[in-house]
Amino acid sequence: MAAPLKLISHKLCPYVQRAVIALTEKGVAFERIDIDLANKPDWFLAISPLGRTPVLLVGDVPIFESAVILEYLEETEPKPLHPADPLRRAEHRGWIEFGSAVLNDIAGFYGAPSDVAFQAKTAQLEQRSARLEMRVVAAPWFDGGNFSLVDAVFGPVFRYFDVFDEIGDFGILAGKPKLARWRKSLSERPSVRAAVGSDYPALLRDFLKRRNSWISRLQAQAAA
Repeated sequence: MAAPLKLISHKLCPYVQRAVIALTEKGVAFERIDIDLANKPDWFLAISPLGRTPVLLVGDVPIFESAVILEYLEETEPKPLHPADPLRRAEHRGWIEFGSAVLNDIAGFYGAPSDVAFQAKTAQLEQRSARLEMRVVAAPWFDGGNFSLVDAVFGPVFRYFDVFDEIGDFGILAGKPKLARWRKSLSERPSVRAAVGSDYPALLRDFLKRRNSWISRLQAQAAA
């Protein structure tokens, strides 16, 4: 009998969303347990050496870091989301790392304390997006007709822009038709939609408000 799976989660964490999407695509049963990262329980710190979500509990064994969780699921569960060819699989792993770099840029974008810093982070994100536009197939998924782990990684990336677009037009995704097509396909994928709760947009808006960053000011202006 397979060990039960529990995914320790935070409602806004994009790295958690990757794992949820992969589990859902593979049809794997799991229990999701949300915690407050601002007030981490002792039991969570005991199983998460880096103090970050997600953590996948396989029975009593914790697996931490989303990339490791994704690889574990590929090795142990049906319905592979990696390409079968080793070279393409390696390339996809590289683009997953690229997705993590984009998430780091997004954190810098919403955390930028000044207009100057905000503009620099905006330019960095636009450059990343332009590079991605050059590679993505978006017919309808990253590499064509098969939904992959790269798609699972970028679903949460584009989800941020659903809220960012309410605040202003920052030009990050402008003039990139393949990204627009890919973003739309991901927004309609059931596994991507189900990776967050219906309260996600409101939670993200509240999170941005409490950052007291430049985008917090822009959000307040947009709402006025």
